[in-house]
Amino acid sequence: MTARRFASLDCLLAPASVAVIGASADPLRIGGRPIANMLARGFAGRILPVNPKRTEVQGLPAWRSVAALPEVPDAAIVAVPGEAAVEAVANLARAGVKAAIVFTAGFAEVDAAGAAAQARMAADAAAHGMRLLGPNCLGLFNARAGFFPIFSSSLEGGWPLPGRIGIASQSGAYGTHLFAAARDRRMGTPVCVTTGNEADVSVADVIGWLAEDDETDVIAAYVEGIARAEPFLLALEVARRARKPIVMMKVGRSAGGAEAARSHTASIAGDDAVTDAVLAEFGVVRARTTDALLDIAQMATRRIYPARNTLGVITISGGGGVLIADAAADVGLEMPPMPQATQARLRERLPFCAPRNPVDCTAQAFNDMSLIGTFTEAMVAEGGYSSVLAFFSQTGGAASIAPGLRTQLAATMARHPDRLYALSVLASSERIRDYEADGSVVFEDPTRAVVALHAMGQFGAAFARPPGDPPPLVPSVVLPGATPDEAAAKRLLATAGIASVPERLCADAAAAVAAAAEFGWPVVMKIASPDILHKSEMGGVLLDIGSADAVRKGFATLIARAHTHAPDARIAGVLVAKQIKGAVECILGIQRDPVFGPVALFGLGGVFVEVLRDVVLRRCPFGEDEALRMIGAIRAAPLLSGARGRSPADRAALAVMLARLSVFAAQAGPRLRAVDLNPVLVLPEGQGAWCADAVIDVEEKAT
Repeated sequence: MTARRFASLDCLLAPASVAVIGASADPLRIGGRPIANMLARGFAGRILPVNPKRTEVQGLPAWRSVAALPEVPDAAIVAVPGEAAVEAVANLARAGVKAAIVFTAGFAEVDAAGAAAQARMAADAAAHGMRLLGPNCLGLFNARAGFFPIFSSSLEGGWPLPGRIGIASQSGAYGTHLFAAARDRRMGTPVCVTTGNEADVSVADVIGWLAEDDETDVIAAYVEGIARAEPFLLALEVARRARKPIVMMKVGRSAGGAEAARSHTASIAGDDAVTDAVLAEFGVVRARTTDALLDIAQMATRRIYPARNTLGVITISGGGGVLIADAAADVGLEMPPMPQATQARLRERLPFCAPRNPVDCTAQAFNDMSLIGTFTEAMVAEGGYSSVLAFFSQTGGAASIAPGLRTQLAATMARHPDRLYALSVLASSERIRDYEADGSVVFEDPTRAVVALHAMGQFGAAFARPPGDPPPLVPSVVLPGATPDEAAAKRLLATAGIASVPERLCADAAAAVAAAAEFGWPVVMKIASPDILHKSEMGGVLLDIGSADAVRKGFATLIARAHTHAPDARIAGVLVAKQIKGAVECILGIQRDPVFGPVALFGLGGVFVEVLRDVVLRRCPFGEDEALRMIGAIRAAPLLSGARGRSPADRAALAVMLARLSVFAAQAGPRLRAVDLNPVLVLPEGQGAWCADAVIDVEEKAT
């Protein structure tokens, strides 16, 4: 049996005893609510109130201090202000308490002094192996154990319902908002943990614990920022391997990467785009709204995650069918047509139906309810769809229709329990509960159903993904002391096996003419300077140079433009390169993310890449199979596979280059800020890929 990586949180989420520092007799105060809640919900462990002014709190014996406690509790709640909280944590840690939940605010979220106090608190806890939740956190609950170290008023609206969804949230208020919204939708979220300032326990730790928890099937997360990549990535991978879907609301969609204007890649790969790529790597589905997060979590409790998801739609409304088809196209959920033989048979049964997909059985179905069963069974049994959405609007809630409709749908669902079923109806709460009991997830808005169904396929594809190829072997990378010019950048890339177009750095026009004659006409000429990274923007690239005279004139032009554009730039000379025809231009890039490290970018190249932004990102390093997936993921991928009579490009050679670049970036270390290979010229299949321009942006080595 594999050891649990996040087992140290057991004492935080399921302790046998808990002390309450700052315990209050008032069940509505911060130090009183946890006690009242645990008493109300039958916490089986011992509750030990600590209050120097009282001998009894809410009917329980109270003690003056941590030192006076009759036993060492597994966990403690800290609900005292300021420095007293820091002192309490130190005392608890020295006493051997395994976990502390610190409600107290006024630490790193306030100022530098608060941050210093928080650091002392965290150091005291770590020195004695005590896990610390908070400070500045709302707390948590584990309803399965009756454990409620939380002061949220959301519990006044009702207790958590039994279920298998766990909530991990950096925000206390929003985490309990999710719980309350889920409860109001009759969704069971028995575990909710809010992490506050994350002096120790992070949202990643909570996700990891939930992923290893046998009683949790689905993880809903609210994340504002990720401080450390390693535990976050570990938690996501533990969840993926356990087939535990994570639906995450990641807020703070900043454009911090756009500030790094020295690189094309940096201006494209903003912080949020990198986060998207990392979450997609592990199959985490990102929700933009609370409704979407809850919709997806509710659908995921069915525990059906098709690796190849397809949608079949049965409807009584042609308009509803079109709406659903549009929504499916928007998210990329396939709706293949029904088999031709099935369509013909359904037309025989109902000549004016539309049996393709969406399958419109028309309102005639309510004159002959058996049509619902016939059409739905045909869709599931013969259409083979993994997801089925039925749109019956308000008629599905009508007392005269609902019982018969329910019988017809339930029969098909019972025969095919391995499919996902969603139902769009307007009905009473009681009738919706009946439909849900039969196996459907019910939505008023069918487009929300489409989003939730599509997410199940995203989970399934991630769970089914085999281990990738190992990254290629690349020699150790030694970066120069400062940003190199293009020629030096290409020499460095060559050590990683990244080939460039044949070229030569020329110090004068005569050398340029000789190089051009050797390469053969036409040639490309480019200014070479470590201080001019984007040459095309200042006219620093000349194409189709076809004679010795044109080379001499071009040399003078490039030098003059460089002096005009950047008078202080260091000029190494002019690069003369063989001009390659018939290639597809691509961009390969690297941007160092402050959290996740080097991230690779791929897209079609040229001057329009920042405008079109048709790119994909992937955390480095990776192998050639992942590189091929990236190449196939851009919208313009058909241009590389032979669209409209073009010869297929050498995607295999391109994948090798991209994988090698990812390893180069991973080995280069934190001084590598960015890499741009733009354009990379990809020749027809079997003829290779060549880097035509290269920028390696390096942080200067301290002297």
